[in-house]
Amino acid sequence: MIDATRGIEAQDMNIFQLIQKNNKSLVVVVNKWDLVPDKDQKVIDTFVNAIRNRMAPFTDFPIVFASALTKQRIFKVLEMAKEVYMSRKIKIGTTKLNEVMLPLIEAFPPPSIKGKYIKIKYCSQLPNTQIPSFVFYANLPQYVKEPYKRFLENKIRDNWKLTGSPINIFIRQK
Repeated sequence: MIDATRGIEAQDMNIFQLIQKNNKSLVVVVNKWDLVPDKDQKVIDTFVNAIRNRMAPFTDFPIVFASALTKQRIFKVLEMAKEVYMSRKIKIGTTKLNEVMLPLIEAFPPPSIKGKYIKIKYCSQLPNTQIPSFVFYANLPQYVKEPYKRFLENKIRDNWKLTGSPINIFIRQK
């Protein structure tokens, strides 16, 4: 919860770092929104950009502007928390995952290293994990770098609306 009159403080960043370190889900609530003058779209965009810039690279989380005093959007906070919780528990079938991800991987393959081409054969979601975890089977997993893993994570987020929830991506030998 961020105080709208103060902005992001050091304590907020400490809490965010704990959330990241422990792989927890996140909904950012900007409280005391009733005290902000001129609440137009430009002010909202400024707040959103400031929050996302400070919390980069983890930028895919919902932000709710609320006021506890006037009870403005307090139920929206609970709805968002429930939505993020449900996205954390999502189960995606291997067939559906491969139908969506393999064409994307073919269109944007991992960069080749030392003349060796990396081929990702298939992917699946790991069962019984606390957070959504996906494994991609490749011929040369040691050469798949972090930026490509982030690409895969972003594509999964885009297709299955996993907003606010961390995702684990593993690359294994086929």
